[in-house]
Amino acid sequence: MSDQPSGVPAANGANEVDDRPPKGAVRGEDGHEEARRGEATPGGAEPPEKSVRTTGKPAAPDGRRPGATHGASSWAAYEPPPPPAWVTAARPEEPGPIGTAALWAVLATGVLAALLLGDGLGLNVLLAAAPAALAAYFAGRAAGRGVRPWSLVWAVGGAALLLVPALRDAGWPTFLALAAALASGSLALHGTRTWRGTLIGCVGVVGEVLPGALWVWRGLRERADGSRDRWWPVVRTAGVAAVLLAVFGALFAGADAAFADLLAGLVPEVSVSDGPAHTLLFVLGLAAALGAARTAAAPWRWDRVEGGRGRPRGRMEWALPLVVLNALFAVFIAIQLAVLFGGYDKVLEETGLTYSAYARQGFWQLLTVTLLTLVVIALALRWAPRGAVRDRTLVRAVLGVLCALTLVVVLSALRRMELYVDAYGLTRLRVSVAGVELWLGVVIALIMAAGVFGARWLPRAVAASAAGAVLCFGLVSPDALVAEQNVRRFERTGQIDLAYLKGLSADAVPALDALPEPQRSCALRDIADDVLDGDKPWYATSYGEARARAVLTERPADRITSPCGRLDREGRSLESR
Repeated sequence: MSDQPSGVPAANGANEVDDRPPKGAVRGEDGHEEARRGEATPGGAEPPEKSVRTTGKPAAPDGRRPGATHGASSWAAYEPPPPPAWVTAARPEEPGPIGTAALWAVLATGVLAALLLGDGLGLNVLLAAAPAALAAYFAGRAAGRGVRPWSLVWAVGGAALLLVPALRDAGWPTFLALAAALASGSLALHGTRTWRGTLIGCVGVVGEVLPGALWVWRGLRERADGSRDRWWPVVRTAGVAAVLLAVFGALFAGADAAFADLLAGLVPEVSVSDGPAHTLLFVLGLAAALGAARTAAAPWRWDRVEGGRGRPRGRMEWALPLVVLNALFAVFIAIQLAVLFGGYDKVLEETGLTYSAYARQGFWQLLTVTLLTLVVIALALRWAPRGAVRDRTLVRAVLGVLCALTLVVVLSALRRMELYVDAYGLTRLRVSVAGVELWLGVVIALIMAAGVFGARWLPRAVAASAAGAVLCFGLVSPDALVAEQNVRRFERTGQIDLAYLKGLSADAVPALDALPEPQRSCALRDIADDVLDGDKPWYATSYGEARARAVLTERPADRITSPCGRLDREGRSLESR
């Protein structure tokens, strides 16, 4: 009996194959035979060599199935479309494996973030960011990148911004400082020069977190192949050292109370209940360090992306609207000068506005004017013709006059805010928008300087001025500034908004300490509860909080209730007028 299954064509010799199509086969368009999808040959045997089986793979974009011989086309020949030109221009080359020094620095960042950042923000932010900076330095040096002057400027500026949490207790200047420090560090790693590169480079390090993780994973896999003899002794030695420190440290702490107190102050307390929070901080610190190292090794070159310029317009088409706008600015400034010399009383009598309405309304309108002027300048630079010398001279003249008049508008807006604050006190919002208006004036001055000396340095100068403004904002302590101004106003007018002052941070304590009783205790009561009840370690305590604790410990706030309620109502009623 033959072992050949029934229904299967038999071979008529070693090299003879039955060319007849199997049962159920169909003839394709190109003349080749193709088995019907889902049908097997009788008996389960393989189809003949000249019969082409379907594979179940998805069809190619042209509608034909891979594996079928449709002429010269096949799935293997299909190529995905190329990336856009801007991606090709900006994409960096794939970096080499991460170095050992950078890898240890990344791990140290995650560990320090998990151990130090859970108790609050202070000097610990700078301590946790230091190994991340080292990771970026080691990765950049391994990739052959050097430290350029502007990169050094951004790095020093970012480190200075990280000192704000160590100096100030207020949360809002701290948030601005941390955001500006992240932008400065990202710019230090990218090294950009254009407007597009500066804007994207401020947040470019965030997009490198996931590529950085994949980069480290590939590097670890490469190192693990045949390198166990190198890294295992290091791990073993570190483990033995950690065990020895834990055992003998615990014994010494039990033998001497002074050493125990010193050890407790130096070593962060870690509890099981805080495990998820510390894990999250570890992951965030690790992600920040990975993004920094990956960016330093191979940053995206956004400066290589060429932006399209607007079609140049005719001289009258762009210059005439700006000349009319300059005339409007000049008329407004002339009226402001007349008001300044004629006095505000006459203006208020003629307009029917109150003192507060005149000052408040004027500031917000003038702030909007400053912002819109920057937009007008950007659009004019995009469409103004600059091919001939006369065109360039006209652009500089018209925009220079507009910038000069805008600076006068900035001064007028700041004067309106000064009048309003003098009458109704300073708040966080008022000091913030006044700071923004002042920075916008600096930007306009930089634009004027660029018109004289060239604009190549302008994008980086504007970004540096923004970082410097945030740093100055944190160093001047806005909460302390608000408290000082309101205390001086109380000494002059006897009016104070205690309900608002109670919500300030510990930075305001030295200024509020100058108030008489019971206003002093009413203003400091809630702040004292937050400052004195907290038990933060040294690395999570700011200078402002430590100074407030010293003031309140020496002169505690009285625990009184009824006078504070009455004073709060009087303060609110006075502020609403």
